[in-house]
Amino acid sequence: MIELKDLNKKYGNLLAVNNLNLIVPKGEIFGFIGPNGAGKTTTINMIGGILAPTSGDVTICGINMEAHPEKAKSKIGFIPERPYLFEKLTGMEFLKFIADLYDVDEDLFFEKSQEKLEMFSLFDWSDKLIESYSHGMKQRLVMAAALVHDPEVIIVDEPMVGLDPLAIKMVKNLFQRLAKKGVTIFMSTHTLKVADDICDRIGIIHKGSLIATGTAEDLKRDVDAIDADLEQIFIRLTEE
Repeated sequence: MIELKDLNKKYGNLLAVNNLNLIVPKGEIFGFIGPNGAGKTTTINMIGGILAPTSGDVTICGINMEAHPEKAKSKIGFIPERPYLFEKLTGMEFLKFIADLYDVDEDLFFEKSQEKLEMFSLFDWSDKLIESYSHGMKQRLVMAAALVHDPEVIIVDEPMVGLDPLAIKMVKNLFQRLAKKGVTIFMSTHTLKVADDICDRIGIIHKGSLIATGTAEDLKRDVDAIDADLEQIFIRLTEE
C-alpha cells in the first residue's frame, strides 16, 4: 500500500508537486498520467525515496519513508524510465549485486534470478556483459532486478519505453498477475492505451496538482463524456 499525505516539492519558487493526497491500496494498479513537466517523475522519485519532499509524508506498507527509509525502501521494486546499469557486469552479476542490496537469501538467489531472467527472456544472455544488450534488453533487466527480492510495492516510470510489442504484452500480463497476488503497482506512463488497459484507477496530475482520480468510467462521468476515450478525457481535463 502507498499513502501520500499533503505531499509538496518546491524547487526555488517553482511548486513542482502541490499538496498531493492519495492512497493506493494493496493489489491495485494505479496509473499516473499528466503532461510533460506536470510533476510525475518528481512524485515517483519521492515515493521511491530518491527525492525528499519539501513537506508532507510518504508511507509504504505502513512505514514512513522519512522516519525509516531503509525499511520502507526494502518493500519497493523501483523501475526508472531510463535504465542505469553497470555495463561491465553480466546480467547475472547485476542481479546478484541488487539481490545483495536487499539481503536476498544466498540459497534462494539462483532460483529467483533464473526465474526472473527466464521471465524476461534474458536467461540465454545471463553471462553476457550488459554493454552488449539492446535498449529493450536493458529495460527488461532493470525490471528483473526490481523483482528479485519479491517487493510488495512496484514503482515504475514509463515501463514500456523501448520495448517491442511482445515485451509490452508480457509486462502488462506480469503486472496484472502480480496485482492479483497483492502487489501494489504505481505506474507513471504517457501510453494512455496501457493505462486504460490495465489500471484499476487513474490519476491525472497537471501543474503539480492531482486534478482527477478514479476509474476510466469515473473520469468519463467527470467530464460528462461517457463515449470518450482516455486520450480525449486527458486532453479535456488538462486543457481546462
